[in-house]
Amino acid sequence: MLDKLDQLEKRYEELSQLISDPEVIADNSRWQKYVKSHSDLGEIVEVYREYKKVVQEIEDTEEMLKDKDLDAEMKEMAEMEQEELKNKQEELEQKLKLLLLPKDPNDEKNVIVEIRAGTGGEEAALFAADLFRMYSRFAEEKGWKVDIMNTHYTDMDGIKEIVFMVVGNGAFSALKFESGVHRVQRVPSTESGGRIHTSAATVAIMPEAEDVEIDVNPNDVRIDLFCSSGPGGQSVNTTQSAVRLTHEPTGIVVSCQDEKSQHKNKDKAMKVLRARLYEKAQQEQQDEIAGNRKSMVGSGDRSERIRTYNFPQNRVTDHRIGLTLHKLGEVLQGRLTDVIEALTTADQAEKLKDLNN
Repeated sequence: MLDKLDQLEKRYEELSQLISDPEVIADNSRWQKYVKSHSDLGEIVEVYREYKKVVQEIEDTEEMLKDKDLDAEMKEMAEMEQEELKNKQEELEQKLKLLLLPKDPNDEKNVIVEIRAGTGGEEAALFAADLFRMYSRFAEEKGWKVDIMNTHYTDMDGIKEIVFMVVGNGAFSALKFESGVHRVQRVPSTESGGRIHTSAATVAIMPEAEDVEIDVNPNDVRIDLFCSSGPGGQSVNTTQSAVRLTHEPTGIVVSCQDEKSQHKNKDKAMKVLRARLYEKAQQEQQDEIAGNRKSMVGSGDRSERIRTYNFPQNRVTDHRIGLTLHKLGEVLQGRLTDVIEALTTADQAEKLKDLNN
């Protein structure tokens, strides 16, 4: 580990010189590339330098303790300092191991979220609407923008399906473990007998794919135009502004109707199509890696039941890591930090275990 950290520190110093070189500054694309690499290494180099300083202080204290002329009071102080320094060393070692874990290249990207009502009829659609509000409020707290791509509402303001993009640095990193089946247990507003029903909605999380990552051949995409529809399927306008894209090689179909402009709907639909193709390519790549153990927090499989929202007990349970929180109202208001941090910590712990094996 220390050899690797030495190499990273040397590279950081090289980059520090390069980004100050007039020749490099004149080449903007090259300069930006070096600035990003320099920034990416900044935190780990800073922690490593602090680690080396602590190690040196431990060695200096050990030398002091070897002094036979050291009086009892000074010796006691030195021993206390030594213990504090060793605890600090352990903390920094753990932090360095986490920083050395391979970064997910998608972590800083915007994210496309798809929510679909599952089993449970109208109650499932109302729950899907609750999930959309939860993620929207979480995004708002983070200062991110929510851009709706496509929606299908029911007559009771439930959501059969919604596709939206969360635009913000680190959006995918925060939401990537949300893919799967979300289950709700509550007395529906449609239930007159007061019985608790169980309904479900599926959530799919996909990083936004850039043009350079997914090259979509226009000849492979069939474009159909139609009139936008509202709740119950009735037409809400007379112009064919809604767009449906069919990627013929894979059979993936994407619709977008929320904008009044056909051009804007096509652009949004293409973003979703790229994201789905990117997700498909990533999944195929992961499946090819022999011995790739499934993560404790899930593989992003949208058929996996991941979380239950129990209204009678004011409880949210994430089944992957055994997390239970008795603050359902807060979670549905978008206060997801505790859940996301617990999932991230579990994922990091598993990766560290793999690193040590």
